[in-house]
Amino acid sequence: MLSGLFLTLLPLFRLDKRPRSYPAHFPEPLYRTGSGRQDSLQRELGRALFYDPLLSADNSISCASCHSPYNAFAHTDHDLSHGIADRIGKRNAPALFNLGWQPFYMWDGAVDHLDMQALAPITHPDEMGSGIGEVLEKLRSSDLYPFFFKEVYGDTLISSERFLKALARFQLSLISADARYDRVKQGKAVFSEQEQRGYTLFLQHCNSCHREPLFSTYGLAANGLPPDSTLRDYGRYTLSGLPQDSLRFKIPSLRNLAYTYPYMHDGRFTKLWQVLNHYSGIKAGSVLSAGLSGPLPLQADDKADLLAFLFTLNDSTFVFDIRNQYPKNIFARDEGKGR
Repeated sequence: MLSGLFLTLLPLFRLDKRPRSYPAHFPEPLYRTGSGRQDSLQRELGRALFYDPLLSADNSISCASCHSPYNAFAHTDHDLSHGIADRIGKRNAPALFNLGWQPFYMWDGAVDHLDMQALAPITHPDEMGSGIGEVLEKLRSSDLYPFFFKEVYGDTLISSERFLKALARFQLSLISADARYDRVKQGKAVFSEQEQRGYTLFLQHCNSCHREPLFSTYGLAANGLPPDSTLRDYGRYTLSGLPQDSLRFKIPSLRNLAYTYPYMHDGRFTKLWQVLNHYSGIKAGSVLSAGLSGPLPLQADDKADLLAFLFTLNDSTFVFDIRNQYPKNIFARDEGKGR
């Protein structure tokens, strides 16, 4: 059995030898990863776990069900995330990239370390509806994972720490840094006149919250959106109970916007022009954080220029990188057999 598994996994161990780094115009990340064979194997273990529906209570939902590589690890089919038994959550699935630069996770900043983030969707009743103990028992009982954990860690112990670190390691490797904007910063391309006008507008009106080159401070902010009349989601306030946290949500990156619609924490906008119309039409009395004092003075031509610049932040190299996609060479043997 083990020899057969080894032959199945052997191509995997040779797959990911190209460096995964960030360009010189990026700041230092908050998280560091190692290098070498063990680090690559831990990443590939995390990749397998990310795509495996065994992590959900009924074996129907994987992390990738809400975080598709083709959508920059967001989800475009629904405005709100869907879980087991087609249960519906209350927030839009955020994109997953450049996580190593982020001080906390979730729309309300509820998790402050990436190693622990996976526990939130795994245990949420409207998402994966499972528990860490249940997941570990499934992994221990599988044909694949005891062998895989031994290859990575040296023995077959499948613990919560190893499981969570492998998932985090895969997610830390999801670095988006090869958009047209990045090539301009590296001197490999130049903005068109319209893109340059849009860049100037961006620096004037958007950079305080969506700071380049990551295009977010990854802080929490209120942007003038009223709460949805059905969801009544007040963001960070739900956790802290502090009035100053009302309607504060994590600031998303503006990278890969062509792939990550719908927009905002509840997915209420499907088009970028709707987002710009919101910011140019913020109503008096709206709850706003520092950096937003009111509606942005954007005319129709300004919005067209700003959109042209935002399109330079799309990173197709990242979105279609086969190293991040479903690991067919691991799971092909299980097709048609059930799990």
